[in-house]
Amino acid sequence: MSRALLELLQWAGLPANDAARTVIEGADPVFGTRYRIAELGAASIAAAAIAADRLWALRTGRRQSISVRARAAAAALRSNHYLQIDGSTPPRPTDKVTGFYPVRDGRWIYLHCNFSNLRERSLGVLRVAADPDAIAAATRQWDGIELEEAIAAADGCAAFVRSEDEWTATPQAAAVALEPLFTIERIGDAPAEPLPPGDRPLSGLRALDLTRVLAGPTCARTLAEHGADVMRVSRKGLPDSGLFDLDTGLGKLSTYIDLREPDGVEQLRALVRDADIFSQSYRPGSLDARGFSPRDLAELRPGIVYVTLNAWGYSGPWRQRRGYDTVVQSANGLAWRGPDQRPAFLPVSAQDYIAGYVMAYGAMTALERRAREGGSWLVRVSLAGTGHWLRQHGLLDPAAVAGLPGSLPMEELETYLMDSDSPVGRLTHLAPVAQLSETPGRWARPAVPLGTHSPVWPERAL
Repeated sequence: MSRALLELLQWAGLPANDAARTVIEGADPVFGTRYRIAELGAASIAAAAIAADRLWALRTGRRQSISVRARAAAAALRSNHYLQIDGSTPPRPTDKVTGFYPVRDGRWIYLHCNFSNLRERSLGVLRVAADPDAIAAATRQWDGIELEEAIAAADGCAAFVRSEDEWTATPQAAAVALEPLFTIERIGDAPAEPLPPGDRPLSGLRALDLTRVLAGPTCARTLAEHGADVMRVSRKGLPDSGLFDLDTGLGKLSTYIDLREPDGVEQLRALVRDADIFSQSYRPGSLDARGFSPRDLAELRPGIVYVTLNAWGYSGPWRQRRGYDTVVQSANGLAWRGPDQRPAFLPVSAQDYIAGYVMAYGAMTALERRAREGGSWLVRVSLAGTGHWLRQHGLLDPAAVAGLPGSLPMEELETYLMDSDSPVGRLTHLAPVAQLSETPGRWARPAVPLGTHSPVWPERAL
C-alpha cells in the first residue's frame, strides 16, 4: 500500500481503508531522476479518484474499485509534452531569453521570462536588451542572491539556484516545512447541499477555473474528468501558454472576462452565484481588491468551495512572490546538479502536476463535507509545499536511475494516449490515468481555444 496515498488520506481526515479498493501498479524509477515521482504522482491521482468515488457513494451507496499505473502517472507529470495536433507537436511556449544564467562565484540564476511583463521587469533590472549573450554578460556582474532580490523587488520572476541544503537554511524553506501539503478549512456557514442528480461523481456541479499554465488547469481538468461543468476564465490579451492550453483545457468551456472593467466584475460575480467551486492561482490577495477573496465569495455564494494555489506557501517572507514550477525547482534544490555543473530541471513538472491533482482532491473532499455538514470551504496548496513533500520521500539509489530516459518508449506511450476532436484539429493526448470501475474518467467536451464561449453557464444536466 502506497505510503504517499495513506498520507494524503490521513491529511484529509479520510479512513485508511479507502486505499484498500485502490491498486497502484508499478513503482519507481520510471525516468532518469532520483526523486520518487511515480509514487507521488500515482498517489495524488489515486487520491483524487478516491474523492470522486466517495461522491459517487453519496449518490448511489456504491463504492468502486480504482486502478492507477505508476508509469502512466509518471507520464502524466509531463502531459503537455505529448500533445499533438493533427499528428504534429506544437512548438513549446518558451521565451528565447528564459533560462539559466551565470552569476558571480560560478553560480547560476534562473530567469523566467515566458510572459512579456516578466521579461521586461527582469531586463529592466539588468538594463539590457532581450539578447541571451547580453543578459549573461550582465548577470555575471551580480551576486546571485542580490540579483534574485532585485528582480523580486521589481515584481519580476527569478530564482538563485540553490542546493537542497542551501534552500533548507532559508527562512522561506523553514516556513514551508511547517505548513501541511494542503489544507481544507471551513470559512463560512451554509446549509448542507445534497449532490444534484447525475450519472457521474460530479454531474451537475460547476467549477470556475481562474488559473494558468499547469497546476491549476490540471485541477480543473480533473474535475471535468469526473463530470463537472468547468469554465476556464481568462482575459483577451493576457499572456497564456499557447496551444498547450488545449492539453489542460480538455473537458472545459472557456470564456474571456476582463476584471479591470466593472462589467467584467459583474459577469464573474454572476457566474460565481451559480458555481460550486472557484479555483484560482493568482498571488495571495491579488483578487481581493476586485471582491473575489475567499471570504467575499463565501458571502456572495454560501457553500462555495474556494481552491487556491500559490508558488511559495502561505507564510514566510516569500509568500507574495511570483513563481512557477521551474522557478521553485531552481530555488529549492530540485534543479541543483552540483557545484561545478549547469543546473537542469527534472524530466517532469512534478510540483505543478502533483499540486494540481492535490487541488482537485481537496476540492472534491470539501464538496463531500459540504454535502454532509454544509459550510463554505477553502482549499490551499502551494508548489513549494509540493516540492517539500517530494523531497521528504527521499532519493532513489543513483544506480537505479542511471541510464533511464526522460520519457516513455513510444510503444508503451501509445497505450496511454487517446485522440479527440477539437476546433483546431485532431488532438492526441494522454487519457485519464485513474481507472474507476463504474464511472471511468472521460471528458465530455472538446478542448477549445481560450475565449471560445460566452460567460454563461449551460443548463445543469438532469
